[in-house]
Amino acid sequence: MKRLYGIRGAITCENTKESISEKTLEMCSLLLSENKLQPEDFVSMQFTLTKDLDEMNPCAAFRRLYKEADVSCIPLFCSQEAYIKGGLEKVIRVLATVYMEEGSVPQNVYLGGASLLRPDLKGRL
Repeated sequence: MKRLYGIRGAITCENTKESISEKTLEMCSLLLSENKLQPEDFVSMQFTLTKDLDEMNPCAAFRRLYKEADVSCIPLFCSQEAYIKGGLEKVIRVLATVYMEEGSVPQNVYLGGASLLRPDLKGRL
């Protein structure tokens, strides 16, 4: 039996189309592979960017660059992260809402400087 899970991810990057694209693909590819997900497992993916990232939409980057499967059926959404004084800069975050087998242990993905956001998960991947 399957149940609904939320899987989170975050990665830091530079404010260039190339960096946002490359880092979005890296984060999403790892999230899918570590959790053994297929496009049909997804309800949606919600991305956020910190206010200092404005050169590329990660939804467009993911849809254009991910080649392991057809992800055109996954609803994607992007918004600006709430600004928090002193918060980590240049971060792309994702929340993937997916169906997985009941009892699964979702593997969250925190890469690069974003590993500081969740030190409790450091070393799990």
